[in-house]
Amino acid sequence: MSYPQVSATGRGDVPASPRFPEVEEAVLAYWESDDTFRASVEQRESGPGGSNEFVFYDGPPFANGLPHYGHLLTGYVKDLVPRYQTMRGRRVERRFGWDTHGLPAELEAMRLNGIKTTDEILELGIEKFNEACRASVMKYTGEWREYVTRQARWVDFDNDYRTMNADYMESVIWAFKQLHDKGWVYEGFRVLPYCWNDETPLSNHELRMDEGTYRNRQDPAVTVGVRLTSGEHEGALALVWTTTPWTLPSNLAVMVGEDIDYVVVEKDGSRYVLAEARLGAYERELGEAEVVARTTGAALAGSTYDPPFSYYRGHENAFRVVTAEFVTTTDGTGLVHTAGAFGEDDKVVTDREGIEAVMPVGKDGRFTAPVAEYAGMQVFDANAHIIDDLKAGTGSVTPGTVLLRRETYDHSYPHCWRCREPLIYKGVSSWFVEVTAFKARMAELNQQINWVPEHVKDGQFGKWVENARDWSITRNRFWGSPVPVWRSDDEAYPRLDVYGSFAELERDFGDLPRDRDGNPDLHRPFVDELTRPNPDDPTGRSTMRRVTDVLDVWFDSGSMSFAQVHHPFENEDWFEGHFPADFIVEYMAQTRGWFYTLHILATGVFDRPAFENCISHGIVLGSDGEKMSKSLRNYPDVSEVFDRDGADAMRWFLMSSPILRGGNLVVTEQGIRDGVRQVLIPLWNSWYFFALYANAAGHEATPTTASSDPMDRYLLAKTREYVEATTAQLDAYAVADACDSTRGFLDVLSNWYIRRSRERFWATGSQGGQVDEAAFGTLATVLDVLCRTTAPLLPLVSEEVWRGLTGGRSVHLADWPDAEELPADPALVSAMDQVRAVCSATSALRKAEQLRTRLPLSSLTVVVPDPATLEGFEPIVADEVNVRAVRLLAADSEEAASYGVAQRLTVNARAAGPRLGRDVQSAIKGSKSGDWSVAEDGTVTSGGLALVEGEYTLETVAEAAEEGTALGVLPGGGFVVLDTRVTPELAAEGLARDVVRAVQQARRAAGLDVSDRVRLVLGGSEGARAAAEAHADLVAGEVLATSYSVTAEPVDGESATLADGESVTIRLERA
Repeated sequence: MSYPQVSATGRGDVPASPRFPEVEEAVLAYWESDDTFRASVEQRESGPGGSNEFVFYDGPPFANGLPHYGHLLTGYVKDLVPRYQTMRGRRVERRFGWDTHGLPAELEAMRLNGIKTTDEILELGIEKFNEACRASVMKYTGEWREYVTRQARWVDFDNDYRTMNADYMESVIWAFKQLHDKGWVYEGFRVLPYCWNDETPLSNHELRMDEGTYRNRQDPAVTVGVRLTSGEHEGALALVWTTTPWTLPSNLAVMVGEDIDYVVVEKDGSRYVLAEARLGAYERELGEAEVVARTTGAALAGSTYDPPFSYYRGHENAFRVVTAEFVTTTDGTGLVHTAGAFGEDDKVVTDREGIEAVMPVGKDGRFTAPVAEYAGMQVFDANAHIIDDLKAGTGSVTPGTVLLRRETYDHSYPHCWRCREPLIYKGVSSWFVEVTAFKARMAELNQQINWVPEHVKDGQFGKWVENARDWSITRNRFWGSPVPVWRSDDEAYPRLDVYGSFAELERDFGDLPRDRDGNPDLHRPFVDELTRPNPDDPTGRSTMRRVTDVLDVWFDSGSMSFAQVHHPFENEDWFEGHFPADFIVEYMAQTRGWFYTLHILATGVFDRPAFENCISHGIVLGSDGEKMSKSLRNYPDVSEVFDRDGADAMRWFLMSSPILRGGNLVVTEQGIRDGVRQVLIPLWNSWYFFALYANAAGHEATPTTASSDPMDRYLLAKTREYVEATTAQLDAYAVADACDSTRGFLDVLSNWYIRRSRERFWATGSQGGQVDEAAFGTLATVLDVLCRTTAPLLPLVSEEVWRGLTGGRSVHLADWPDAEELPADPALVSAMDQVRAVCSATSALRKAEQLRTRLPLSSLTVVVPDPATLEGFEPIVADEVNVRAVRLLAADSEEAASYGVAQRLTVNARAAGPRLGRDVQSAIKGSKSGDWSVAEDGTVTSGGLALVEGEYTLETVAEAAEEGTALGVLPGGGFVVLDTRVTPELAAEGLARDVVRAVQQARRAAGLDVSDRVRLVLGGSEGARAAAEAHADLVAGEVLATSYSVTAEPVDGESATLADGESVTIRLERA
């Protein structure tokens, strides 16, 4: 038998340098033909009542746009966790879902039909428009399937759920009725964020869904004087400031702070009222004014005034000075104009004062009657005209009104997260879920959820719940789940009915809403066609008609947990065993979106959380640190990355990054390639090494954990620790930590075990050597365990390696490794880890002193607290760092003290300052006073503050070190002293080892097998020849030369440059 036992690529060998994308494509094709995904689900039993099922909710994307990096990132987590749980023995159904309703679909349908307004939609016809919406929402399903499949995400597309399906929508209206029956749904007139371009309100949580929602904007700001008509300061001009001049025609009151101090100043015969703290800000206009009176907000309250515009003169209870808690003196004048229906806080104040709101702005954001001068103007466009009229006193400006100042104001302003137009705040009629009635219970249930990162529970999500407002759940649009409310069209005979099922509709209306093919369909216009006589009207003239609004698309998404299975109409037992979900994942902003609406509906309808574990990851940014932009081309194309580096490389880059700990991530091509270099290549090289030497020996390895060899025992014990750590990390959804553990273990495997054990495999089959079965058996065991552990993290490459090693059907059908089946040896692990630390520190010294590794040095002194723990490992250290002798020394000995070793920390204020701010001074002070430390993991802390690489310099100084030595500090205590003096003898041996390396490269270039013997002739510079002759046995033995000669004559062969200006010429041929 030879390796690979099987290969998805069809190759009969293991290539030294594979093209990972080609390997991945072959594995994907194998999975499809083998139906591996289905097998992975079906081989795990559900258990009694579904007790063995791991429940995962797939947050539905819109399918009328192509997937992007955010979907890629979330998709990898959605694949990784279920793969892990499957290998742990759970049954994990993975069902794809589609979000199909709402503005994204409507906007696309409007674009395709050349429509810009809702009136044009009505002209086209709701039925025709909604058909266009239905067609657009599934436009890119094929591309989505290709994309998701290529990233190696296993998910069931064939049994997907869609929010536009009748069954799903029936569950949605059922949830509405449940909340209504509990008294938690009401209709009200409220001020909400409003998109005049899309002609619909937004929920408050939608303003926090996208970092791009709030953008800097420059708006006009004006300071206007309105004439007081009563009170102590009658005749004075109350100066009000606003950044929304377009709201002044609707002015209804002036707000002041009850405890704020105000002054009345006089200039040129006119008196002005403003906050004392703001007087200096108006020095240009009021610099020479004299303070003639002082007062407070409380005293000003009750005064009346003439409004700035006359449109609503005589409005009941209006045009008074009133108090409001939110008035400040941070900017403006300390007096704030309010129009009631154009600000949330303003509406609260006008309601309190008994002032009925006015609304001269239509659904399209344009002025209507009675604001005749600006009728038809979009409100932002009207600003300039309003300011001009205020300045000139023209139009409907009330006589006596004064424009004291016009200016521009730069501020962060909300924009629509769909169309990106600036929003307005506008009073609208809407239906609300009274979240404030049960938000305390939402907070209690939140404590049952495990959030990753943990701070989200009481931080971003917890605080959002704590400050939750009632949720506006209706939109005056067309494509969505209907508001299932019918009411009388005659106020004289009021009646309101709420429906929560098809059965209830059929009971009262005698039929179901049906599309033109006769299928039940809750969409408009079919549901609007259901009418019936009002049962409470004895005249029989009034009719029950549906409220025409549709539900907020977030109500659809928040219903996913139960609507995907048509609960409660079907699958009731299944639902009870699968709710709440074990796991969900989306990006951090969904704490105000999907996570939030799931939690609202789960609490309100079921009094349970919707999910038990949630990863809330950060945002993927472009290579310039900005939001990804197609026009800026600031991110690598996903398809190009798949074709060049592979999906596993992309998966690793994203899964190992800070983004899964809640941070943001800058996507760079180099970062993706680093994953290939740090993980994929070491994994593959370990497999290639095993297959190469096993095939050379004709040996079929028998996995074993019984080896007595110290290196084998160490590797097996480290493998056990790796499995234990990774299991605990993935159980806790700490995916990035599991990646860190994997990276560290691969370093142990490839850069320590294989490199230190190479001769045990090399001797196999050469020079009559015996097969080292323990070495092969140990490495086979570890590769098997490693591939099963990396399978969720690197599913494609792990599959190819594992199948090639074992001949099995799929690593994803195998069980997760059991750490208990591997030997534990904490003492050996501790000692060998210390040996590795010694070698690492010594290698760093060599690099600093520019002493190449192949150059032998005379000695290394290792100073540690307990030298006995390293006894017996001296030969390993000597061979690894290429020194002739290793000496162990106790850290408390007199000789150790004589070196005067100390570390010096210098904090780089310029590098650390931007991150630490003023605290950087504490770090600097700590570095100078000795209040700093280095943890075992290398973390540097100064003045109680953890520093990151680049913010400090750590130097090791030895006051009594001899010339010709170099010192390095060991993590966790101790240091090493390297003798750096190079004798002619050492230099010659170093040159000989350089020659070995050059010959090995020539062997590879000649395409020789690892076990091929050669006849070798060497020429070159005098120094190289002398070294090759002096160390003939070393060179010949290392390169498997059966015939070996060194000559001063010219050699026809390959030339190579060696150290110290020497060179060698190589002629070799297979013996």
